Order: sequence, then structure tokens, then C-alpha cells
Amino acid sequence: MSCMSVLTRDEAQTRAELLDVHRYTITLDLTAGDETFDSHTEIRFTARTGADTFVELKPAELRSVTLDGEPLDPGLLDGNRLPLKNLTAGEHELRVDASMRYSRTGEGMHRFTDPADGETYLYTQLFMDDVQRVFAAFDQPDLKAVFELTVTAPEDWTVLANGITEHLGAGRWQAAPTPLISTYLVAVAAGPWHSVRTEHRGLPFGIHCRRSLAPHLDADADEILDVTRQCYDRYHEKFEEPYPFDSYDQAFVPEFNAGAMENPGLVTFRDDFVYRSAVTDTERQTRAMVIAHEMAHMWFGDLVTLKWWDDIWLNESFAEYMGYQTTAEATRFTDTWTEFGVVRKAWGYDADQRPSTHPVAPEHVEDTASALLNFDGISYAKGASALRQLVTWLGEKDFLAGINAHFARHRFGNATLADFIDSLAGATERDVHAWADAWLRTTGVDTLTASVDARPGEWTLALHRDGGRPHRATVGVYDRDLNDGRTLVLRERYETDVPQGTPEARPGIRPALVVPNDLDVTYAKIRLDDTSLESALRGISEIPDAITRAVVWNTLRDMVRDGDLAPDDYLTTVGAHLPQETDLALAQGVLAFAGTQIADRYLAPERRPAALATLTSVCRDLIRRTEDGDHPGLRLIAVRHRIATAAHPDTIAAWLADGTVPGGPELDPELRWRVLTRLAVLGATDEAAIAAELDRDPSATGREGAARCRAALPDPEAKRTAWAAMFKTDGLSNYLFTATAQGFWQPEQADLVAEYVPRFYQDAPAVAARRGPAIADAVGRWAFPVHTVDAAHLTLGETCLNDADLTPTLRRKLIDQLDDLRRALHVRQA
Repeated sequence: MSCMSVLTRDEAQTRAELLDVHRYTITLDLTAGDETFDSHTEIRFTARTGADTFVELKPAELRSVTLDGEPLDPGLLDGNRLPLKNLTAGEHELRVDASMRYSRTGEGMHRFTDPADGETYLYTQLFMDDVQRVFAAFDQPDLKAVFELTVTAPEDWTVLANGITEHLGAGRWQAAPTPLISTYLVAVAAGPWHSVRTEHRGLPFGIHCRRSLAPHLDADADEILDVTRQCYDRYHEKFEEPYPFDSYDQAFVPEFNAGAMENPGLVTFRDDFVYRSAVTDTERQTRAMVIAHEMAHMWFGDLVTLKWWDDIWLNESFAEYMGYQTTAEATRFTDTWTEFGVVRKAWGYDADQRPSTHPVAPEHVEDTASALLNFDGISYAKGASALRQLVTWLGEKDFLAGINAHFARHRFGNATLADFIDSLAGATERDVHAWADAWLRTTGVDTLTASVDARPGEWTLALHRDGGRPHRATVGVYDRDLNDGRTLVLRERYETDVPQGTPEARPGIRPALVVPNDLDVTYAKIRLDDTSLESALRGISEIPDAITRAVVWNTLRDMVRDGDLAPDDYLTTVGAHLPQETDLALAQGVLAFAGTQIADRYLAPERRPAALATLTSVCRDLIRRTEDGDHPGLRLIAVRHRIATAAHPDTIAAWLADGTVPGGPELDPELRWRVLTRLAVLGATDEAAIAAELDRDPSATGREGAARCRAALPDPEAKRTAWAAMFKTDGLSNYLFTATAQGFWQPEQADLVAEYVPRFYQDAPAVAARRGPAIADAVGRWAFPVHTVDAAHLTLGETCLNDADLTPTLRRKLIDQLDDLRRALHVRQA
């Protein structure tokens, strides 16, 4: 059998011109054993002319195929394609009976047995072309059809699907037929789910998780359902088209690769969002935003779906923008855009400065393998930033008018970027097409550099643009408080367009601090004028608004990455000002960058201990400051990072022995595994202690914690065992692979793991090819020797890129990782 073929854009266009697909009738039997399940598919379709085509599937065994009642030879299956020769014009019925493999990598029909209680759960993840792992299909987004599913499962299981399901008895479940949807959006989740059900505005709502997580879901059910109702109501205020499906279920599923998936009527989330341990309010905000994001997809993505994968950005950018905006408008989490600026926008900026950058809306995505690579910070964060800038420029009223016209025009159909822009253009007199060309068809990050000219009684700001996009930005102007000389007080905010005409003089003395893009509504790197930079380094904690502090912290971050600010100067600012920070997203984001990038990569190894000491001191200050219990989230962040920066085991080992941090918090399972992982890195624990902790916490998360700890032990045999588990056998699930990889590479163990740096480039291509895109992504993301920052490593990587036969996913990951390595070397040299 030949290798699996990817679908090209030209092939999809040809097939879409030929076929009109009406209905899938799918019967799945999930009682056939632990390795495979039975899949029977009937597809009714019309051929517009006589021609040849093909249907896709990836079976363990193809038992039989009939076309219009005539048998076809199963041996004709070529890779994942079954040819359909000599089709006549008119209606046809294809029947396919096959045995399909369960997945352990989160692709297709994923099978998971919960170590906490032995219960088994199944769910589908069919994006982008993994429907072929579950049933036969004409697998492309613009061949929408009605889907009718019947599922046989163990008698004590519940089966969830896109539509309301009915238990027919004897383990058989029937799902209501869907409206017209794309193949990749079909969803099934089966198992002994714990469910919380309610109704809102006449629509059934449900949330579901593994039984072992039931107490934790129940504890948060009110919050999750409140957010769901609030977002649902807000979208009905924004959108004229009503919610288009018959129910709204949200299933929190194990070992899920993404954050969530927008299956119509059955959104699947990674069950990390069912919190077993203490979390910060920012983490709860993130969960709320993901709920809002996925619900936005019900309209943009599911009701109106992309025609081809070059427009996947539009799905994700729209949902990303709507997720943050609607969470801020409709829920108690009103400060979402600060977290976006700190976390998501930085992700976009980083991606947009690598060799793999691409336009938000690429013009030519040739095949599905290429399209899969575009799920990155550009399609999500940069695209959402572009839409936010569009709303700022266009006005929300006109933006929503265009969106509603788009929904009405293309409901239950497919649309392109051109269709979207035409819908917006019809709602405004502004030149949206020119805006789209400048923002969506170009690559890279613009830089806006400020220069201030002060004269008696007036001052002038000039913004110099390195780039080609138009920007509408808010400028924040700040003075020193005359009473204390430290606090920065807002003098004014005003809007300006870039490129500017002749800058207008503004009255007053020269400000202490001028912040372009003060409210973070455009997408650009910022360079402050010299006076403002000095004020920021000396007084960033005195800036009154968190969103402005986020803009300034991001500016300092960008300057470090570009070699324009010494890492030590950044750490000095962290040490002086982060102990006064009150915003959780900022505290977390700054500590993460300072630890994982500056201490672990940008500073030479001999300077790392001093950096860790600075960060440890910051965490101690935060812990002392929060002893009154008024800031539990800030205290939790400080405790987590105090664990991560521990250079000596005594303090954190005492916390573990006592089961608590003095003054709180008590060590819940998540914190216990964090401490034990750090002790493993430092050589201050052993296999017996890891096994004992796993006995204490035999959950799936506990199993991942144990894998991480074992891989982190500074022992040659532990490293050999971990490496073999990742690269020589295929027994690890996607989550256990990631946990093992996270433990393996540690800056403190550089000499111990040095021999594995060249071995990575020998072994990674094979496992990526063998195990598929999800594991290839984990290999490139987590198993990469990220802490080896030297020219010899860069040479090894470049040789691999030039010589090795790499899967597209791994190649893309290596291109990005090696560019980050190149940047780290530049920062060290600068």
C-alpha cells in the first residue's frame, strides 16, 4: 500500500465542481475490541457530469465497498484513496464497510482508559483530514452534507454527537440528523460521562467530563454554565442569525491536542480546563475566553464555513477576536485584552518574525499538509489583532452590519475572504479592500518608533513607521506626580493615524512618558523615545493601567529579543518593579519570559545562577506581600515560579514534606508534582519517591507528572529509558510523550544530555514520519534540545533541514526552533 496522499487545492476544486453530496448515514460499533471499531458508511451524492473521482478513508481493514449496489474491489484502495471510476451523471449511493483503528495520539477516534478508575472514553477529533480515520468521506470543507449517526457502545455508556442523541436500547444510540456541515466538524464522544444538564432559552445545554473528574466539574459547573449563557445571550445581541443547531454540549475530554474544537453542538475541550487544583483568576478567564471563542465558531466556521483551507485564518481570527471581546463584554472577566497582549500577541509577534512567517490570509495554500502548518500565532493572534484594528478603524456598528450580511448571504454554505471583504465593504464607505491588502496579504511586524521634540510650552510626537500598514493608535501621555515624584499620572490620551502628516504640537511641558499604542489596539512593535524608555525602566510599576503596562513590558521584551536591551537590564527592571505588580497576567507573563527565555537561553550558563537568584528574590517578595490572603492568585503565581527557580532543594523539599507553603497555599496535586519535578532536576529525589507520589495521585495527570519526573532525573539510565520511550517505541500517548519530553532537557543537566543533541536530529525524523502530525508537533515543540545554545547545535540543525527527509510538521517546527536558537545566539553576542 502506498503512503497516504494529501488533498491538493486543485483536486478539491475539481471534485467540488463534480459532486453535490447530500447525506451520510454512518453506523459505528464501538464494542469490537480495544484496538479497532467497526465503521459502516452510506453516502448519497450526485455527479453533475460523467467523470472519475475518489473517496478517502484510512482503514485497518476495508471489508467491502459497493457503488449503486455493484461491488468494488477493496484492493483498489491506494493509500487513503478509493477510486470511483466512470461515474455517470446523476444520483449515486456508495456503501463502505471497514474496521478502523483507535488512536492514542488525539487524531481520529481517540481511546483513553482512565488510570484513576479503569473507565474508557472515546472521542473524535476530525480536523483537518482525520475524518478518514473514522468513516469514509469526500473529505473537504466545501462538500457539506447532512450527517446521520448511529452508534453502538457498551450499555452503561452515554453517546454524545452534533445533534441530540436518543438511547434506543441495547447500547444503540441515534443522533438527530445535522444541518449541512463539513466533514471535519462531525463529532462523537462516548463513555461513562459525568454530565450536568440544563436548558437556556429553550435549548438543551450540557457539560460532560470523565467520572473521576466529577467533583471538580461540579464545583465549577455554575461558573462554566453562567459563562456559556452569558456568551450565548451576547452573541444573540450581536448576530441577527439565531444559533443554528439543536443543542449545545461541551465535553471536556482527555489527551486533547488543542485547546478546544468547535464541533457544531458538541464542542470538545481539553479536560485540563476541569481544574483539579488551585488556579488563578486569569486561568479561569482563559477558560471563559475559550468557551466564548468556540461558541463564536458556531456562526463563523460552522454556519458559514471556509471554502478551502487558505481561509482558515478567518475562522480562527474571528473567533479569537470575538472570544476576547465577548468575554470582556458579557462576563465578570472584563480585563481580557491585557492577557491577550501579554500572552497571545507576543505569540503572534514571535511567529511573524521567523522565516516561516506567512500572510494572515495566504493566497495559495496548495494542500492540506501545508494548511495544517498555518495554525500558529499569525492565524490566531495576529489575525485577531488585525480584526481589532479593523473594528477601531471601521467602527463596531459597521463591522457587525457586514458580519450579519455575511451570515445571511452564506448560511449553511461556504465562503472565501473575498466574500467576507465584500460583505464588510457593503456596510461602509471606507476602502475595506485596500485595508485587507495592507493587513492581510503582507507579512512581518511594523515597528513604530517615537521621537519627541520639546519646546517652551509645547511638545511634538513624531511616529516613524518601519513597515507598510496603516495604523490607528492611541497615544498615552504621562507625567510624574508632583507629590511623590514617582507615580506616573495620565495627562491625556489621543488618537493618531500612522503614517502621520505633519505632527501637531501639543501644549504643555515634555511628558515623562509617551506610550504609542497605549491601549494596544494595533499590531506593531513599539520603540519609545529615550526619555520615555528611561521612565519605563525606572517606573513601569507606577503606570496606572494594566493594559499600558502590558504594552511597555512587551516593548522591553521585544527589545531584548532584538538585541536592543541587555537581558540584565530587563532582569533589573523585573527585580525592581514586578514585586509591586497586581495584574495576574502580567506577573505570570513577565516571570515566564524572564525564566524560560532570559535565564534559560539568552544568558550564558555561568550567568544563569545570578538570574535565578533575582527571580527567586522577586518571588519571595511577592509571597511576603501576599501573606494577608487578599491576593491568592498572585501568591500562587509566585509560589509556582519560586519552585521553578529553586537552585537548592531545601526550601521546596520542606514544603513537600509539610504539605504546605508557610502561610499557604497547601500543596495540591499540581503543586506537589511541580515540586517533585524540580527536586528531580536537582537530583534531590529518586524513583521510590516518584512511585510513592504516583500511588498518592494515580490519575492521568499523576501519570504524566511521574513521567516528567522520571525523565528529569540526572541519571544516565533515566535518560536512556526516557529517550527510548520517546523515539524507539510507540507506546506513549500524545500526553505522555509530551510529559517525558518536558522532563528530559534541563539547563542544569547540559553535560549529561549533550550526547542526545545530535541524536535528536538522527531520531526525530523517523518518529515524526512513523507516528503522524500530532507526535511530530510534540517532537518539534517539546523534545527539541532548546537549552543547547551554541553554534555547533545550529549547524547540526541546519544540516538536518538541508539533508533529511522531514515531514512538513517537523520541518516547520525545526525551522522555527532553529530561528529562535539563532536569535538566542544573537542576544548573547549583543
